[in-house]
Amino acid sequence: MDKLIGILNKVKPEVDFYCNKELITDGILDSIDIVMVLSEIEKEFCIEIDPEEIDPENFQSAEKMLEMINKAIE
Repeated sequence: MDKLIGILNKVKPEVDFYCNKELITDGILDSIDIVMVLSEIEKEFCIEIDPEEIDPENFQSAEKMLEMINKAIE
């Protein structure tokens, strides 16, 4: 989780990603942010996220993103 929070903090350092559970709904992350986060996730974790997983719901919280990452690692 710490690696992911580090990535998210590069994109939006002012956001508490541990507490916020509505990143998309509340407009905290937009489509440009998602592309940046996705790119960094793929580099940091040496994975490729399946295009079907690139759904706003999977970027709603750090926990959801971690689930998506773990699924890609498996």
